[in-house]
Amino acid sequence: MRDDSFYATVGGHETFVRLVDEFYRGVAADPVLKPMYPEEDLGPAAERLTLFLEQYWGGPTTYSDQRGHPRLRMRHAPYKVNPDARDRWLEHMRAAVDTLDLAPLHRAQLWDYLERAAHSMLNTFED
Repeated sequence: MRDDSFYATVGGHETFVRLVDEFYRGVAADPVLKPMYPEEDLGPAAERLTLFLEQYWGGPTTYSDQRGHPRLRMRHAPYKVNPDARDRWLEHMRAAVDTLDLAPLHRAQLWDYLERAAHSMLNTFED
């Protein structure tokens, strides 16, 4: 892990845990997104997202060590990810990003990735 990675620069593990915990607070109360999570407890999903984001941004490779290649589209294929679900995901993620004390450049980099990732997960336009 490099000291100059995005992961290290924005605060490492603690920053990503805060981001993901805040995101899942919103998801837990969302009538469209919550049913997409097969586990009643969102803790395992939060752990997977934290590990994925940490790895993506230059942190530990624990996600791939435990789960293999991320294959995001394949892992999300069983779920109906339509524009409403995408927009709700982005709404909760935006609220979570806004709770972090990130420099404007880092906030923009993170948001750009999250927005692109959310759009790439679309797999239907049906309700």
